[in-house]
Amino acid sequence: MADQQAKDEAAKNRIISHMNADHHDSIVRYLEHFCKIPFWTADSGKMTDIDLRSMTFACSGGRKTYSITLNPPMTSYRDARERAEFVPPTGWYAVEFAIISATFLAYSQRWWFARDAIVHQILGSGFAAFSWAIQPYLFLGMVGIHSAEMAYFVHYRLQKHSVNPRSFLFWQWMCTTFIEGMFAFRRFDGLVARKREEKEKQKH
Repeated sequence: MADQQAKDEAAKNRIISHMNADHHDSIVRYLEHFCKIPFWTADSGKMTDIDLRSMTFACSGGRKTYSITLNPPMTSYRDARERAEFVPPTGWYAVEFAIISATFLAYSQRWWFARDAIVHQILGSGFAAFSWAIQPYLFLGMVGIHSAEMAYFVHYRLQKHSVNPRSFLFWQWMCTTFIEGMFAFRRFDGLVARKREEKEKQKH
């Protein structure tokens, strides 16, 4: 019993240290959302305690404390150790990644479609002329649409799951979303669903 208590205490200390050192942005969002406090107060927040049912935070140098109830409560401190990860494109995702990347690359330079340039010589004048006409609209359209998808992904996926913008993981997902768009959404959502299933199995 004493051994388990020591393990739990060590796990609590690791979680608190990790949250304060690497997930300050998540602490701010928790306080803003659950405690309804303004950013300038939440920005000074530090986690001070955690148990299976709640998290406790201190703001303004410890002058104000806030408690957030965990619903549902954790069954063990291992539940707090869920880690985000990057899922690279494989299978059909790898095929679409290659096609979209090739399209970005091919239509990034208009002069490739000029008369007597490489595309004209290999694929003929008809395709070269058509590509010359659509190149600026296609390329800028892809950049605009994929940039919008990337911004949406950051707000509704990465921020929601507390992926730190200063982490390599964040930029891996950003880059692949800029190339793939909706296909990256599907992979990320599949990852989240799998993590939830694993968590549910641990409870039984």
